[in-house]
Amino acid sequence: MIKVLIADDQTLMRDGLKTILDLEDDIEVIATAENGEIAFKRASELNPDVILMDIRMPIMNGVDSVKKIKSILPKVSVIMLTTFDDDEYIIEALSNGASGYLLKDMPAEKLIEAIRDSLKGQLFIPTNIAAKLISRLYEKETSKKTFKKDLDLSERELQVSSLLIEGYNNKQISSKLFISEGTVKNYISNIYSKIGISDRTKAALFLKANL
Repeated sequence: MIKVLIADDQTLMRDGLKTILDLEDDIEVIATAENGEIAFKRASELNPDVILMDIRMPIMNGVDSVKKIKSILPKVSVIMLTTFDDDEYIIEALSNGASGYLLKDMPAEKLIEAIRDSLKGQLFIPTNIAAKLISRLYEKETSKKTFKKDLDLSERELQVSSLLIEGYNNKQISSKLFISEGTVKNYISNIYSKIGISDRTKAALFLKANL
């Protein structure tokens, strides 16, 4: 079962999402929260697999909640929910570890698909947001070193990078390229070294913007 926590300050939204998700055989809503502070508390107690997090909430907003939650539960997938295309809030949430965002008026089937896909490491970030996120993530890095456009990746490293961008895990990359998982890990380690990033999600975002 996929354990889901819903955080939204609107009762109708929380109850509506719970009703939709509870119809799925492989998804269980284990808790709801009306603000980011309660979301953090319940996440730390219940260790959900996926959190649906409203961006704007009282007491503690979704952005700050994501930051606190990811500091203690780095593997949890957090999908931000918003009623509008608020770039700055979205970028801030993504830079703090969110897996992506969805608009609240999305079809139910898209939400359910996103929950399942988030556990596979897939990102839900439109190209324009991804470009802004890359800029945000590397504001500090560019002050330390000159950005290198030529990544100097080998043909096999480019293949691995393409699958990394698509959200494939090491086992899936191994199967796709007919190489061992150990070899995949070595290629990914080399890629990390060449781009100067050791976080898988940030590496995928960087490669998506630069390949």
